[in-house]
Amino acid sequence: MKFDLKDIPAKFAPVARFLKRYMGTLFVVILVGTCAFLVFRISTYVNQEPSDDDVASKLQGVTRPKIDKATLDKIQELQDQNVQVQTLFKDARNNPFNE
Repeated sequence: MKFDLKDIPAKFAPVARFLKRYMGTLFVVILVGTCAFLVFRISTYVNQEPSDDDVASKLQGVTRPKIDKATLDKIQELQDQNVQVQTLFKDARNNPFNE
């Protein structure tokens, strides 16, 4: 079996004709396949849950704020005395992201 560089274009001519004829269809099929693959991968990443070890390791680095009893009592006392502050606390409790 001898290979000659001059024979290569002649051997690929049928393939080139096929590709020219169905180029639009092949492009649409490849585009739809790529989009379907991306949607599938995104859905698997969205539904993926972290492992318990990952959650535990992240929680170890978090320091929780501590409020002493006297400060808590003072805040509750002020909340009970002032109607505006009480309204402010209720609004903040219902919607903490509202300014």
